[in-house]
Amino acid sequence: MSLQLIRVSRFTARLLNHGGVILSSATQPPNMGNQFGSNYRSLKDGPPSEPPADNEFRRLSDTDWKKRLTPEQYDVCRQKGTERPFTGAYLDNKQTGIYTCAGCGTPVFDSKTKFDSGSGWPSFYDKYKTEDGGQTVATKTDQTMGMARTEVLCAQCDSHLGHVFADGPRPTGQRYCINSAALGFKPEKDGNL
Repeated sequence: MSLQLIRVSRFTARLLNHGGVILSSATQPPNMGNQFGSNYRSLKDGPPSEPPADNEFRRLSDTDWKKRLTPEQYDVCRQKGTERPFTGAYLDNKQTGIYTCAGCGTPVFDSKTKFDSGSGWPSFYDKYKTEDGGQTVATKTDQTMGMARTEVLCAQCDSHLGHVFADGPRPTGQRYCINSAALGFKPEKDGNL
């Protein structure tokens, strides 16, 4: 019984640090499975364009992902974990460039939209915009933790990136609260990426 309470306590702390509310003691720990299905929707721009059917990342097995990612990246990206607040490598990154998905390298956020939310995780007010209008970030309703939240995923490989909340700055009013472990970074060099 005490182990169950400790697990709920850890998840409660994670939720509070992501801007959530206190859970009741009856709340079960979240299902840590990786079942995304086709329940994707873009936050404001309609459904993302589906990656090609031959997308190599959608064919990777759990074993392949464990080989491809560090243990922390695997926990966050494939098991929907959350890194501890104020510990991520990109929290205080001030360089200009593009943040990419740690799972597949797809651009997901531009440093121009990064801001200090005080949450302990890198925060962005908008997702990456491709030249052709394609979607690289998808969202899905997350019913874990006894509440509905909006999960942020890489549209290419389904990696969990974090969550988005409607308490961000203008112009979007969105706060994409993202785990550093789910990101890579491509710095701008001489005005080019």
